[in-house]
Amino acid sequence: MFSLQQAVTASPILAQVTERVRRSQQMMRTITPLLPAGLRAQVQAGPLDEEGWCLLVGNPAVGTKLKQLTPALMAALRQADLGVPRLRIKVRLR
Repeated sequence: MFSLQQAVTASPILAQVTERVRRSQQMMRTITPLLPAGLRAQVQAGPLDEEGWCLLVGNPAVGTKLKQLTPALMAALRQADLGVPRLRIKVRLR
């Protein structure tokens, strides 16, 4: 039997997915201090792909606020050497 770590190591596709998840989480840790305290619980790290990074938000009002903060968030990501081509904001459907 393979452990999960062995399976990830053995599969280039799983290794790539694992790395994207790790980087997305690292990016979230980078921007969290820039988010207003009241919004932090409403924002989650989403998928990271070649086109950019997605933030998942709880409602449209939070999405609007994040759009206003996008230049500062992108600057923080660049400064941390985690820059992405663009930041997408998606409202989660419940």
